[in-house]
Amino acid sequence: MPRFSVIVPAYKAQAYLHACLASVLEQSFSDLEVIAVDDCSPDACGAIIDECAARDARVRAVRLDENVGLGRARNAGLRHATGDYVLFLDADDTFTPGALQAIADRLKETGSPDVLLFDYARTFWDGREVRNQLAHLLTQEGPDTFRLADRPSLLKLLMVVWNKAYSRDFVEREGFTFPPGYYEDVPWTFPALMAADSLATLDRVCLHYRQRRTGNILGTTSDKHFDIFDQYDRVFDFLDQHPDLDELWRPHMFRRMVEHMAAVHGKRGRLSRRGRTAFLRRARAHYARYRTPGTRAPRRARLHHAL
Repeated sequence: MPRFSVIVPAYKAQAYLHACLASVLEQSFSDLEVIAVDDCSPDACGAIIDECAARDARVRAVRLDENVGLGRARNAGLRHATGDYVLFLDADDTFTPGALQAIADRLKETGSPDVLLFDYARTFWDGREVRNQLAHLLTQEGPDTFRLADRPSLLKLLMVVWNKAYSRDFVEREGFTFPPGYYEDVPWTFPALMAADSLATLDRVCLHYRQRRTGNILGTTSDKHFDIFDQYDRVFDFLDQHPDLDELWRPHMFRRMVEHMAAVHGKRGRLSRRGRTAFLRRARAHYARYRTPGTRAPRRARLHHAL
């Protein structure tokens, strides 16, 4: 059983996939498996994965018969995972040199927590590298492990799956899976942090998050941005099923939902003119549905003023 299972879903990423896989396979820490999922990509992703699998026995190629999207491609990879910990790496991103050794060392130091959060830096096409502005939240000062209630500020971090390492036993015990649609990370990351009995942090840039000039699906005009409403419905469904977590975290989730909806509504190019009106209507409904007595939406969320 390897220490890490690194799941890499790939779709229309042939320009980046070689570098992505190399950033894993060339790590100094080698006790790992790479589960590379060809999400029925129309380009050379499948061939690149097969080539890597032929050269390195640690690579397992998974080929899907139809394009299912990022979340469900990750699910397909999870079904093959055998490692103690699961990490997710998008096909256009890369691990930094020494990242997996640093993660392994921190997991050992902290007694194998349910979730380890680590840092990332955005990399741009012009060569710039910008570290996460909230890196200070990943301080390693204080207890090695803790629960989210001890450091709720971690909810301010970018809610993505690829800046964390997850105990596979924890994932299987809680039954976490990714839903279809855009913003599929939301109903995974929030429940995982809320449900974890032990969290730990690693104040180190372990991943380079590529900022594409073009081709970023979240930056395209599409009605699929309306998927955000279903994703937050899933978060609140999770809270409904966990009364012990609901009272504490529902107000936090309400505020994060409003912030997120405001970001989508305010980002130029994500919604058509007609779509912006419809999005605002749906946002009002979610605001009314999930607001708890005494809970205020964040002031910086412009959408709040429109509601």
